[in-house]
Amino acid sequence: MPPQLILVIILALVFEFLNGMRDSSNIVATMISSRAFRPNTALGLTAIAEFFGPFLFGVTVAKTIGSDIVDAHVLTLTALMAGLLGAIVWNLITWFFGIPSSSSHALIGGLVGAVFISSGWGAIKFQGFYKVLIALFASPLIGFIIGFIVLRIIYFLSQNATPHINQFFKNGQFFTAIALAFSHGTNDAQKTIGIITLSLIISGQLVGFTIPFWVILVSASIMALGTALGGWRLIRTLGGKFYKIRPVHSFATQMTSAIVILTASLIGLPVSTTQVVSSAIIGIGASERLGKVRWGVAGDILVAWVITIPASAIFSAGFYWLLSNI
Repeated sequence: MPPQLILVIILALVFEFLNGMRDSSNIVATMISSRAFRPNTALGLTAIAEFFGPFLFGVTVAKTIGSDIVDAHVLTLTALMAGLLGAIVWNLITWFFGIPSSSSHALIGGLVGAVFISSGWGAIKFQGFYKVLIALFASPLIGFIIGFIVLRIIYFLSQNATPHINQFFKNGQFFTAIALAFSHGTNDAQKTIGIITLSLIISGQLVGFTIPFWVILVSASIMALGTALGGWRLIRTLGGKFYKIRPVHSFATQMTSAIVILTASLIGLPVSTTQVVSSAIIGIGASERLGKVRWGVAGDILVAWVITIPASAIFSAGFYWLLSNI
């Protein structure tokens, strides 16, 4: 492998590690806040389930990222490096301040910024790009609506239950958390799988978009490692700043998020786990009582979602300029 390709693969794996570390908060925050599991147990269980996600549910999202957004024939490894650097820097900034922004948005913004400045708009496949944007921006709304409905259904079915039902919601999170972790591993690990496969095509190591087994194995392993270490700053944000999470809220959040993310994964649409889980938490809280949610915190997160794509695009464009002039 040429050195430039090795560097791209390393950067892609760094992005995946940070993605796993950040997004672990989405999976375990409500589980920990509702006292269903101890933090280390929750992170370990999630990491194992996320590792197996790409192997169990296919790599349709990877094909979307690697072949439907940018034209591999005009893309360069330098542009890929710049795109990954832009996404990594933005992820580090938002992680430092404890803002649960979207790694998926950062990656798409980084790619588009680097491709635009290196090859112009002609290198972007707008049909695939628009499909990805619609999925990224529609999934939080869908998560909010489904979360709102799911809690109402749960309360209706358990209206005559005794307080012991809280134990059911605690124990039930073992299954909903695993389902959410499977869906997250399926969707998010595939983004790095798609980027690495794209770099192999650009460098001439692959003729067509055929994903080598080692790419899936390494990407899933790195993501699981990042998840196991956990993103404690974001766990605090998602686990307590919206409202006090009880077992029923955590159970409903995980069920809602797993449904949305796994459905998107099976049809090849990359979505943001951060967005889906956050919007599900908000929808579930609003379903119980509108005043229950601290809407100011939700507003701050919404601002981060909106500016992530342009911010990471600007960073990646700057990195491309630097790399091209070194």
